[in-house]
Amino acid sequence: MECPHLGSSVCIAPASARFPQGSPSSWCCSVCRSNKSPWVCLTCSSVHCGRYVNGHAKKHYEDAQIPLTNHKKTEKQEKVQHTVCMDCSSYSTYWLAFITCLQTEAVTQSSYRCDDFVVNDTKLGLVQKVREHLQNLENSAFTADRHRKRKLLENSSLNSKLLKVNGSTTALCATGLRNLGNTCFMNAILQSLSNIQQFCCYFKELPAVELRNGKTAGRRTYHTRSQGDNNVNGASTVVTAIFGGILQNEVNCLICGTESRKFDPFLDLSLDIPSQFRNKRTKNQENGPMCTLRDCLRSFTDLEELDETELYMCHKCKKKQKSTKKFWIQKLPKVLCLHLKRFHWTEYLRNKVDTYVEFPLRDLDMKCYLLEPENSGPESCLYDLAAVVVHHGSGVGSGHYTAYATHEGRWFHFNDSTVTLTDEETVVKAKAYILFYVDRQAKYGSDKL
Repeated sequence: MECPHLGSSVCIAPASARFPQGSPSSWCCSVCRSNKSPWVCLTCSSVHCGRYVNGHAKKHYEDAQIPLTNHKKTEKQEKVQHTVCMDCSSYSTYWLAFITCLQTEAVTQSSYRCDDFVVNDTKLGLVQKVREHLQNLENSAFTADRHRKRKLLENSSLNSKLLKVNGSTTALCATGLRNLGNTCFMNAILQSLSNIQQFCCYFKELPAVELRNGKTAGRRTYHTRSQGDNNVNGASTVVTAIFGGILQNEVNCLICGTESRKFDPFLDLSLDIPSQFRNKRTKNQENGPMCTLRDCLRSFTDLEELDETELYMCHKCKKKQKSTKKFWIQKLPKVLCLHLKRFHWTEYLRNKVDTYVEFPLRDLDMKCYLLEPENSGPESCLYDLAAVVVHHGSGVGSGHYTAYATHEGRWFHFNDSTVTLTDEETVVKAKAYILFYVDRQAKYGSDKL
């Protein structure tokens, strides 16, 4: 292999040469043990820190130079030593060369003369073979570390993780998430999704993230798996396959009776809390009507007359006319996400609807909202609650989010990094903001998503 600048040849060790143990990205300088900017010499396979740390790579090549002796005192000679280095993290390869100036009184070493990326290779492709060998070492170390961590998790005793319950402790089978700064909503959503088996099992079954070999060495490749179904946009994703449903939107002109139908995909249903329940209930209203989730669903699907600001453009009348609108659910999802509109905006006011909405833990029947309920099975429309997200506080732009979720048959309250075992009575008293319901057939069925 020849330097592209000076034409000097350099010896490249074969890929079978003895390299340090472990992952190349974790190698450190053999002199100062620094793991910053490690380089590996492709001639002798030793690892040293680069020019931007302690410069032990430069010292290594200086020591490897052949001492020049028996020169006349007046002789001045310049000798160039070339070598090839490879970055232990990115596997980029580049030339290094030092200039040795021999004078009568002393020997002076200059700095790098040649310092550039290598784009060519030896005729036998030795540099690429070394790169692929290092990549295989990285993959092996990554797989071994992943296997070791999995074994530790499998063999770890539940008694080593304790959970606070009424001042005492119990075995912990759920983990909290640290708040990174206003990330409580994200934490609550992640906890909800991670405790929905139909969703999280997809990611648990994905193959490991692998590092590529060959010309794309160092880049990570992520495996995906097709869901097999198709949606309004073509190929289905894991999200649309699990949370995706279809609405039928019917609009009728009140003047000529023309009906317009449109199918809309959805990932969640945003439900208004009916206006008669929006005022906060006081002690004097304890015996009054209580808002239920069924009230919110009925308000969403009931026939509605559009107001003057939402006039329908009738294609038969050729102008905007008064009309009615109604939603039907044409297809239910495997996991039904219901969002209660607790934040209310008007022209002059923004406030939170703090009304308690009663919701079932089991047996949420969605059959009466289907477009063709007669085509559904006896239990195909029954849903059981899996998680609840709650907003604490009265402000629109402030407050805190937590989540209740069922895990291994028990209910937990996830408050960022704090996880507390709770019960069903506490869950049903929560002022729900987002509800996640799992289809009973998908929950207990043998088919995998």
